[in-house]
Amino acid sequence: MGSGQLVTVFGAYGHTGRFVVAELAARGFIPVPSGRGASALEELADEHGLDARVASVEDPASLDRALAGTAAVINCAGPFASTAGPVIEAALRAGIPYLDVAAELEANLDTFAHYSERARRAGAVIIPAMAFFGGLGDLLATAAMGDWTEADEAHIAYALSSWHPTAGTRLSGAVSRERRGANRPRYRGGQWEHRTDAPPTLEWNFPGPMGPRPVIGEFTMADVVTVPQHLSIPDVTTYMTTEAVRDIAAPHTPAPVATDKSGRSDQTFLVYVVVRSGGSERRATASGQDIYAVTAPLVTEALERVLTGRIKTPGLASAGEIFDAADFLHALAPHIALDLHPQTGTA
Repeated sequence: MGSGQLVTVFGAYGHTGRFVVAELAARGFIPVPSGRGASALEELADEHGLDARVASVEDPASLDRALAGTAAVINCAGPFASTAGPVIEAALRAGIPYLDVAAELEANLDTFAHYSERARRAGAVIIPAMAFFGGLGDLLATAAMGDWTEADEAHIAYALSSWHPTAGTRLSGAVSRERRGANRPRYRGGQWEHRTDAPPTLEWNFPGPMGPRPVIGEFTMADVVTVPQHLSIPDVTTYMTTEAVRDIAAPHTPAPVATDKSGRSDQTFLVYVVVRSGGSERRATASGQDIYAVTAPLVTEALERVLTGRIKTPGLASAGEIFDAADFLHALAPHIALDLHPQTGTA
């Protein structure tokens, strides 16, 4: 457990940041709430009996003060296109691990492009997208691969009962849409394509009792960045149930509402991963409640493993590359239900 180690949480007073602060404290860490909003920080710090540190990505010295004396930093502040770079730079100056919960595809691509070599040279640990989108799908795909060293294609399908976006999700989405313009990205043949046609709508056969559901195909999420970083799979596709896409696309869909004492909403999720090679396929599934809340145990489990040396290699890496995927997922059993017994058969 955390043994009283200080961990800076940048963007601590955001929706996901609050879950991360609570999870860190429950595991014995001492969260150090940080961000630009002084009043929101003080309110959160008073609520948990913590010391807050105001910091802004426009002020590197303030970030240095926010990270001083801490064991690591978790960046929960979107849009990550603006925050990831400055907070990574501060972590490198401080010589501490950096983890974030970025679901922004472009921001994650930027992180891998700009910091892979620097992290390798410095022996630093940088883990982007250590969240529901990016981290979980990557871990499931890695576990499904098992002893395969390569595959032809990976499919990661999301069934959300609803998707009430946070203010941070809306802001990050707006930044991504502005960056990509009329293009939509997909990953085919080992490279990125940028298309201008509408993504396909199709039916995806989820495991029972859910069964077939209409989905938006090529609904490209952070997993499509993380998986090809370390798995030899030339085609990676993510899918989202049409109901969830309608929710997040509608401008007046309300933010999540807490329905239990932990602050979780009543949203449920199922992530279904299928990896195919030749005439065979392997599968893995995970299900649970509230995609924002489950990000907290994901990133905190990652942090704990980093700080206790349970990683395969230092550097900039996605979840499935740096951790033992199956072991990591089993550690999340209190938070998600798993089926990690890949079925092999004819695709």
